[in-house]
Order: sequence, then C-alpha cells, then structure tokens
Amino acid sequence: MWFLYILKCKDNTLYTGITTDLERRLNEHNTKKTGAKYTSIRRPVRIVFSKKFKDRSEASKEEARIKKLSREEKNILINSKQNLR
Repeated sequence: MWFLYILKCKDNTLYTGITTDLERRLNEHNTKKTGAKYTSIRRPVRIVFSKKFKDRSEASKEEARIKKLSREEKNILINSKQNLR
C-alpha cells in the first residue's frame, strides 16, 4: 500500500510526497536528515492530506499531477471529502 500525502510547513507552504508509512515519513520530515531538504528548514510540518494507492506507480502519477496544481487547487483538494486525514 502506498500513500500520497501533502504536508503543511511552518511557513504555510505545501509539500507533496509519497510513502508506504505515513507516520514514519512524518517523523522523518520533522526530526531526521532523511526528510526532504525542503521540509528540513520549514519544521514543524503536519499532514493535511493523504490518499491510499495500490502501488507506487499510481501514487507517483498522482503526485506528479498534484505538484502541477496551483496552491488554490491544492487547498480545494485538502478540504475535499477525498481527504483521509
């Protein structure tokens, strides 16, 4: 099982990624060097959106699509009923 997630950073920017373990990845983004360089200087971060996928390929395609959205479109997605969080 793969998860697509969107994080809200301390500076109110949004970060999108994929993982197999949401809690582990959130911990990495907030505390470890294995988190993304982008989030390491914008801590703390919190998950504001997540969605399950059967495989990495599906999650990656959705990640690429979401990264192309405007901030306004991402906020609509975050506030939609599709959100698992």
